[in-house]
Amino acid sequence: MKFQLLCLALLFIAVETNAAKQGNNATISALIVFGDSIMDTGNNNRLPTLLKCNFPPYGKDFPGGLATGRFSDGRVPSDLIAEKLGIAKSLPAFMNPNLKPQDLLKGVTFASGGTGYDPLTAKIMSVISVWDQLTYFKQYISTIKQHFGEKKAQDILDHSFFVVCSSSNDLAHTFMAQSHKYDRTSYANFLADSAVKFVRELHKLGAKKIGVFSAVPVGCVPLQRTVFGGLFTRGCFKPLNNMAKQFNARLSPALESLDKELDGVILYIDVYDTLFDMIQHPAKYGFEVADRGCCGRGSLAISYMCNSLNPFTCSNSSAYIFWDSYHPTERAYQVMVDNLLDKYLSKIY
Repeated sequence: MKFQLLCLALLFIAVETNAAKQGNNATISALIVFGDSIMDTGNNNRLPTLLKCNFPPYGKDFPGGLATGRFSDGRVPSDLIAEKLGIAKSLPAFMNPNLKPQDLLKGVTFASGGTGYDPLTAKIMSVISVWDQLTYFKQYISTIKQHFGEKKAQDILDHSFFVVCSSSNDLAHTFMAQSHKYDRTSYANFLADSAVKFVRELHKLGAKKIGVFSAVPVGCVPLQRTVFGGLFTRGCFKPLNNMAKQFNARLSPALESLDKELDGVILYIDVYDTLFDMIQHPAKYGFEVADRGCCGRGSLAISYMCNSLNPFTCSNSSAYIFWDSYHPTERAYQVMVDNLLDKYLSKIY
């Protein structure tokens, strides 16, 4: 009898420990997103930056054919993850002037196209740095407290999924401006260390369930292939992909250590391998074109170069992995989310 009671006691302790680690609530209250153009749903619309996309043909496959400021033909991962979580079919941008307090309860994205972990990246592009996104997050929580009370704000902190996605702009663009201080390896390490610092700061602000995206094979985006991949071959730019791999190699174990150190859940979400495999074997995933974008001629067109005056935009964007010369199509994003999220979401419930 004593042995049975001891077993029950140990089982209870184990359950309580797991509940403390994972959180007591089996549902996700909201989705809160930080990062760059992969996650931006319109924050750049109101910024004095050239990195905008709130005009056709961007958004041609978004409900209503609206160009909302998403850097794609349709929805982006912020929206698709929110849908996967059963929260909403789209996630609003925090800078949207039409947002009402009630709209904030399911979450928002603070992401800004063109930003990065390196503060210089946002400065060069005149966009919102990830560090300033944390300031906006504080405003968001204050607004929740003001309109819905401390308890609701705490519920959002405890039971929301926080997603962080950045590094592509740092690696592809800002490294050149920082090359007098860093080589490729040390700059990738600097970015990974900055990402870990960002997660620590976010956790200090109360976030309990945080997922951090790896770097992507940015050397394989059409723009990089056109500029650095060879005039006739247009292959992936390996030095840039190697930087992304170095970033990931440093980030993954650092986040694993952080997960053990801090309360809550800290996840490293590997998107590199999935997207690279899609690019190398497009037919395997139902795509036809992987080396150029749908918009324009698909080799250099991005932002204002991808516009309604360009007569070369494809009619079937779902056949393409890339929408413009930098950003995937909604369908490519959907394949990535479907392939990855089931694997990782089980860890945050």
